[in-house]
Amino acid sequence: MSNKKLIILGVITVCMIAWAIVQAHISNRPRTEAEKSAYLIQGLDPTNIGSIVLGTGENEVTLKRNGRRFVVTDKDDYPAESGDINSLIASCLDIKVDELFTDNPSNYKDLGVTEEDAKYIVKFLKPDSELLAGVIVGKGKDQGRGAFVRMIPGNKVYVTLERPWIKDQAMNYINRELVSVDRKNIESVTVSSSDETYTLKANDVGEDIILENHPSGKKLKNGDCEAVFTALNNLRFEDVMKAPAAGKELTFNRQFICKLKDSTVYTMKIAQKDDKTFITCRAEFTDKNPVTKEEGVVESEEELKKKEAKLLARDKAEEFSSRHGNWVYEISENDAGNLVKKLSELFEDEKKEATEEE
Repeated sequence: MSNKKLIILGVITVCMIAWAIVQAHISNRPRTEAEKSAYLIQGLDPTNIGSIVLGTGENEVTLKRNGRRFVVTDKDDYPAESGDINSLIASCLDIKVDELFTDNPSNYKDLGVTEEDAKYIVKFLKPDSELLAGVIVGKGKDQGRGAFVRMIPGNKVYVTLERPWIKDQAMNYINRELVSVDRKNIESVTVSSSDETYTLKANDVGEDIILENHPSGKKLKNGDCEAVFTALNNLRFEDVMKAPAAGKELTFNRQFICKLKDSTVYTMKIAQKDDKTFITCRAEFTDKNPVTKEEGVVESEEELKKKEAKLLARDKAEEFSSRHGNWVYEISENDAGNLVKKLSELFEDEKKEATEEE
C-alpha cells in the first residue's frame, strides 16, 4: 500500500475516533433541567376539589368548598381568603421533581415521607371525600435545595428541584384585618366601662386631640391619646369563633365607639377573660336621609361625588356588619390595651411636667 493511501486511512481513523469521543460525551453529559424535570402532580383540575386537608392528627386543618369559596372548618367555617387558597393549590402544582429516589416503603421513615414524620402533607379531596391527589413533603436532601416528596396515592419518592414551602396553619388562610380607619377621617372616639366613660375628639384643624370635660391642672399624654384615637387603624385579630357559642362564656362590659366624619360609626364590644381580650364588631351608617335625584335638575360634579361617597360609605358599613356581626374575635394584648385604656392613663400632672423641664 502506498504512503499516500496510508496517510488517508490514518486521517479517516483519527476523525472517526474523535467523533466517537464527541458522541460519548454528548450521551453521557447531565441532562438539562428542562429535559429531566417534571411536575409531580399532573392532571389535577382545581374545580373538582371539594376540600383540602393539611397536616394530620391534632394538627390537621381542613379547608372546605362552600359555594364559590372555601371556609376553614377548624374555625367554625370562617371564610377563607380565595387568594391564599389559590396560592396553596399553585404551590403544590408547581412542585417539580427530577430523579426517582426509591419506591421501597421501608425507606419512607428515614426520608420523612410517612404521614407521621412529614414536614408537610396536603390532600386534595373530591366533594364526597374521595382522594383526588396529595403530596407528602419530607426531609431536605443533602443540604441542597431539594427535598424528598411522595405523591399519594403511590409509593414513588422523588427529589424536588426546590424545597416546597406550604402554609399549614388555619389562620394562614384567613384575612386577619378587621378594620383600618384613616386618622384624618375620625371625628371622635368614646371609651366606656362600668366605671367611667370618656371621649377624645380631633380639634378643628384635625391634628391635635382634645378631651371632653378636660380636668384642670392635668395635661394629656399625646402618645397615649394618639394610640387610643387611632386604635382602629389596622386592627387585626389573633383568633376567631362563632358568636353564639363564645358569647355564653364571655361578659362584654366594655365598649369602644369610633365615629367618622362621613357618619359611619364603628362599635366594638369588649370582654376580657383569662388574660385574653375578645371583641364583637359592627358598623352603622347614621345618616338615614335617602339619596335622591330630582327630575330635571342638573347636579354639579361636586354634588354627584358627595352622593356617591355617601352611598359607598353606607354600603361599606352594611358589608362590615354582615361580615363580622356573627363572630367573636380575640385580639392581641397590645391592641386590647388601646381599646380599654383608663382615663387616668391619659393624664400627667402639669406642675410635675414643668418641674421636670426645669
